[in-house]
Formats: sequence, C-alpha cells, structure tokens
Amino acid sequence: MTIDFTLPAELEAHDPPEARGTPRDGVRMLVSRGTTGQLSHHRFTDLPELLLPGDLVVVNTSGTLPAAVRAVSTGTGAVPLTVHFSGPRPDGGWLVELRARRGPATVPYPDGNPGDRVELPGGAVLTLNERVTGRLWHTRLAAAVVPYLLRHGVPIRYSYVQQDWPLAAYQTVFATRPGSAEMPSASRPFTPEVVTRLVSRGVTFAPLTLDTGVSSLEGDEEPYPEPFDVPPATARLVNLTRRTGGRVIAAGTTVVRALETAARAEPGGDGMVAAAAGWTSHVVTPEVPLLAADGLLTGLHEPRSSHLRMLAAFAGPGLLGRCYEAAIEQRYLWHEFGDVHLILP
Repeated sequence: MTIDFTLPAELEAHDPPEARGTPRDGVRMLVSRGTTGQLSHHRFTDLPELLLPGDLVVVNTSGTLPAAVRAVSTGTGAVPLTVHFSGPRPDGGWLVELRARRGPATVPYPDGNPGDRVELPGGAVLTLNERVTGRLWHTRLAAAVVPYLLRHGVPIRYSYVQQDWPLAAYQTVFATRPGSAEMPSASRPFTPEVVTRLVSRGVTFAPLTLDTGVSSLEGDEEPYPEPFDVPPATARLVNLTRRTGGRVIAAGTTVVRALETAARAEPGGDGMVAAAAGWTSHVVTPEVPLLAADGLLTGLHEPRSSHLRMLAAFAGPGLLGRCYEAAIEQRYLWHEFGDVHLILP
C-alpha cells in the first residue's frame, strides 16, 4: 500500500527556513490523531503543548556527512559525475550513487561497468565493483572514507535545492557523530529552547543512532540495510514509558526503523525493546504491527515513496491520504528544509 499524489513544484522547499526568514523551530506542523481522525495546523513551537508529561521522544544522534564529491575524471565516459556516498557495507566497501552533473543540479546516472575507476579530488580513486540496485554501486575507495568526505565532500542536495548550503544547515541539534549520507531531517526543527520547554513539561528524551543512506527517491523503492545502535539505557526508557502509560514518539522514520528492529531482536520475545546494534533490513508497513513506537514526527514525503508505507502503519491509509490532501491545500512545504507532520495515537 502506498499513496500517490501530484506534488506541485512550488511546494518544494528550496532553501533552509532561516534563509526564508523563519527560525528553525518556526516551520509549520500538521498534526493528525489516529483515534479521532482529527487534523490541526500548528507551528513546531507548539510541540510542548501537544505532548504529555510522561511521553518519551526518541531521537537519532547521527550527524550528516558532506557525502557528495564531484569527480575529477571517470572511467565511465565523458559525462561529469558527482558521487553520492550512501553508507558503508559490512565487508568494508561503500554503497554509492553516481549522478550526472547538469548545470547546478544532478540526475541519476544509469551507466557504468564493474571495474570502472572514478578519479576524485585529492588523488583518491573510487573503483566500481558491482551494481547492487538500479542506482547504487558497491565500491572501494583508496582512502578512509569518512575523513576523506570531511575534507573533500559537500552536503548532498537535489535539484529542488538550487545552491550549496554549509554543512551546518544539514545538522540537527542532536547530532554527535558524522555518519549519515543525508540529514535525519525530522529533528531539524528542534532547538535548545524547544527541548528545554519539553523537558520542563515532563517529556523525556532518549538517543539512538541510525546512519541513513541516500534517499529513496524512486517510487516503490525498498529501503536497504543500514547500521543502527539502540543503547541499553534507551531500551530501558522505551519499555518503562510503555509500561507506565506514556507514549513513545519517534523523531523520524530512521528512529522507527531502529526501534522496531530492536523490538524484534530476541526471537519469540514479548515485543519489549532490547539493546541492539548491527544492520537492519526491517521495513515498516501497515501489514507489520508496530511494537515500540506510538507516534511519529516526520517530514512530508514524495509520492509513492517507501516512507509513506511506514506512515500508513501509524495513521492508516485513509487518514494519511487526508493528511496529504490537507498539506497540499494548506501549502505546506516538502523535503528536508520544509514543514513537518506529527502523527499522534
């Protein structure tokens, strides 16, 4: 199940809200409630009044890497390329997406052959090993990847973002260690002021890590394995919150994926979240019951994206369809610099 709709181009957020004269925490927030089916419209600064004492917000502490590198020359032909580094593999290789540069934008590059070598700045060479999906390659870089990206990379951006922005524009207040190809953007509106107000209200925070790969921009594309870590203290807080009647609110789809994986870490278990780390291939859909998360704070997602199937697991397809109709009608903004959607039970 997924939702199809037409996203008007004018509803794509081209710049960070700060560049539009709006504070990070001033973006709009659509709120939907599964029990009543009610929709309401807010600013993100209203979040402390919408959550309850005893609720737990689980956040992703993965920081954003400058994961795009513009190639110097390639063994794939004369097309100028940008390489998007998606994430490491258990064997030490990296998944990457090749993108052809067209003016200030890039588009997926469908060609290339195993053994092709892509020359990158600083004398580094990327070797294509094998194609893993329609757009992702398993590769080897003749350098340590994360330090290399921190020196030579820039943040990944797509055609709707019309200029480069500094890496700080792609970091959340919770980021502690660089690891994600793209920002866990649901947490971008959080500011120290909003966090302070939430804590003062009796809302608790707990961290986990899931390093995100490149976005699934193609319709119906399944998520691929990503590294995650749910620490013991977070597992305890999630279980305690649920036992005492509080709600577990996931700040982002990455958090849901990690929590739901940890809730299934022990075969035959009772759905309690266990400390867990490794690689997750779990895909959250309406057909798979949610075990750990009660609510979700998320961005607005592209038509037919796999993220919409996860959202339908929280809201149901009917309510979710109404949410997206309302978001378009009320001129909400999409993508990482856009507005957000809070799905409550």
